[in-house]
Amino acid sequence: MQVTTIGLDLAKNVFQVHGIADNGDVAFNRALRRSQMLPFFACLDPCLIGIEACGTSHHWARELTKLGHNVKLIPPVHVKPYVKRGKSVAVDAAAICEAVTRPTMRFVEVKTPEQQAILAVHRTRDLIVRQRTQMINMLRAQLAEFGVVLPQGVGHAIQFAKNYLDGEQPDLPEVAGNVIVELGDQMLFLHGKILRCSREIIQIAKREKRVARLQTIPGVGPITASAIVATIGSGKQFNNGREFAAWLGLTPINKSSGGKERLGRISKMGDQYIRRLLYLGMVSRVRQIAKTPEAFDPWFADILARKPTELAAVAMANKTARIIWAVLTRNEPYKVRVI
Repeated sequence: MQVTTIGLDLAKNVFQVHGIADNGDVAFNRALRRSQMLPFFACLDPCLIGIEACGTSHHWARELTKLGHNVKLIPPVHVKPYVKRGKSVAVDAAAICEAVTRPTMRFVEVKTPEQQAILAVHRTRDLIVRQRTQMINMLRAQLAEFGVVLPQGVGHAIQFAKNYLDGEQPDLPEVAGNVIVELGDQMLFLHGKILRCSREIIQIAKREKRVARLQTIPGVGPITASAIVATIGSGKQFNNGREFAAWLGLTPINKSSGGKERLGRISKMGDQYIRRLLYLGMVSRVRQIAKTPEAFDPWFADILARKPTELAAVAMANKTARIIWAVLTRNEPYKVRVI
């Protein structure tokens, strides 16, 4: 009896494997320790292995691929419909095993170590940015208690902290002043780390050709471009640009029925980090278009004239996502359309 399909439910130390034989019978549904994983799969003939796309899934996919197995990563949301009654690791492994055999199932492309290394820089930078925001909010709140109001914007908070540490201090009680020193010092420390991460991302962007090509698209900088390349690679796992835009959650929710088409808000179902970067890039373009609409594609100027600014920025991000897919799959830089 030869095992043809395996569902693998990952965990920190104990993994569940559910195997199906060539005659359709359950060959095994057992738990494995981390140290047993590779020896167990090395003893099996090459087969199809399904894994939920989650933490460490790309590492295990690469390791099992080296053993000759065909490994497919499945988004967890697509596995859930195959879970039978109840919830356990054995049931989850069986659901993965069933889901991986579906002909219409959508899979996640296995990332290379280089892609994950770039993503590690992005995730670290994103975390530090959020920590800096917390420091700024706390600084504003504490100063407001003493009637000191900082202007909006990260730059104003950074400049205030520098001036305060250099001796330009408002009239505050000594204890409060010590608190402001601690907050300002921590905020500047985090700001320096963000700058170092940004410089590293820019250096990565200079070495990667696909990142350089994406930067030819207006509104796409080195941070956005490197995050996209590190996440989706060549982009060929998507059949067209709309699929990529839908994966990012930038397409409207379709609630059509009875021949009536009803489109709602965008789904926001995909990669939140890339979606936010694209949106922020388009917000920057909106400001430029508002000043000189004649210098931009008429489509952008037209939608900005007809729609609210936030809605126009989302629509522009949707269109830009489709352009990104075309640039990646065709291996050509973006060319401005001449009208």
